Amino acid sequence: MKTTFNLDTIIFYVQDVENLKTFYSAVFGFEVVEAFESTWALLSAGDGKIGLHQIGADYLDKSKGAFKFESNTKIVFNIDQDIHALRTHLMDQGVEMREVKTFDAYDYWLCDGVDPEGNVFQLKQQK
Repeated sequence: MKTTFNLDTIIFYVQDVENLKTFYSAVFGFEVVEAFESTWALLSAGDGKIGLHQIGADYLDKSKGAFKFESNTKIVFNIDQDIHALRTHLMDQGVEMREVKTFDAYDYWLCDGVDPEGNVFQLKQQK
């Protein structure tokens, strides 16, 4: 059976839905499509969506300070503007950004950043 798969939504399990909803809507301009109290938010991100789902109560220990998640997942945003200028703009807004990089025989510039809970995102610009 042949089926076509199109990525619709990536869901992050997060401690503070409101904080990340504000981050992604303010910093990237993503529209909030759906929200339920402070436990769920869905944001439009180009052709796909980002879901923010509050993690379970066992992980909500506010006494430990700000939650930072270590993940093996990276979300990549293809951009159509100068990556260096956008990196500077994001850093001016307090977003943690790494250096712009590329690889031999690779047609893209790349730059990683981190959201307030430690989720890594990458900006990708064609050379």
